[in-house]
Amino acid sequence: VQLVESGGGSVQAGGSLRLSCEVSGFVLRDYTMAWFRWVPESEREFVASSSWSGGSRVYADSYKGRFTISRDNDKNTVYLEMNSLTPEDTAAYYCAARRSLFGGSVYEEYDYWGRGTQVTVSS
Repeated sequence: VQLVESGGGSVQAGGSLRLSCEVSGFVLRDYTMAWFRWVPESEREFVASSSWSGGSRVYADSYKGRFTISRDNDKNTVYLEMNSLTPEDTAAYYCAARRSLFGGSVYEEYDYWGRGTQVTVSS
């Protein structure tokens, strides 16, 4: 099983990034997928999740209206579109998979994790 994130980088405040998570070793449509973020000396924080079909999406309040999670099960890829970025969005962003058609925001419920991609937003 592999989850490989990409698309992170440095951007100025107000800018946008699109993260990708390419998965292998399991059937993506059997899994809920999510994005979490982590900054040093803090807990891993839920950002967004997508049910198996993408029909049900959940966002943490801080990201509603700015971030969009999507998925292409045929391409084995999950995306996180990030708009109107602020310096507070600076973090390592991780893709996670849960063997369930629907899922939530608790990171202990997720079975597989990627290694993360760093997003840095400057003011």
